[in-house]
Amino acid sequence: MLRNDEFTALFQGQPFMAILRGMGVERSLALAAQAWDLGINLVEIPIQTEEDLRALTAVVAAGKERGKQVGAGTVVSLEHVAQAASAGAAFTVSPGLDLAVVQASTDAGMPSLPGVATASEVQQAFGAGLTWMKAFPASVLGVEWFKAMSGPFPQAKIVATGGMGTANAEQFLNAGASVIAVGAALADSAQLPELARILKR
Repeated sequence: MLRNDEFTALFQGQPFMAILRGMGVERSLALAAQAWDLGINLVEIPIQTEEDLRALTAVVAAGKERGKQVGAGTVVSLEHVAQAASAGAAFTVSPGLDLAVVQASTDAGMPSLPGVATASEVQQAFGAGLTWMKAFPASVLGVEWFKAMSGPFPQAKIVATGGMGTANAEQFLNAGASVIAVGAALADSAQLPELARILKR
């Protein structure tokens, strides 16, 4: 039986997770620091290129200096799991549900956050022992999807990912999302005060 309830402690009191996609080393370091300064503890670096892996390694090192956990995102293969582990990632995140990837990540000491978009996938994740998952793409699935899933799956802890920002974060949180994953909002100075407000709510 798989499990990923480590995320309960990782996300404790955290309405947001930062996703820094394709930003390179220096920009990723700057935005990770900005996230941590705001109070967003968890940072995810999707790994799709060699530059992404360099960024992940650098942000992991910076995170360790501040006691922050950094994960690898867009983990869709066993090779990605190995790369994430080599870079020192604390957890992995995937756009879809692949139990082989979840198992490999768990075996490597990294709790895995798989992606779901249907009731069948949520049920499959639950059946495997997973309580945390991410809804992707959340903005396409919509607020009503989260409300609907809370009926048959009240124990599900779901991270809303894809198209999230300060304009819709509270709608999704109120609909049942446990955490909102934000990326572009961190790079938009106009949204920072609102991120800070929601963090304190």
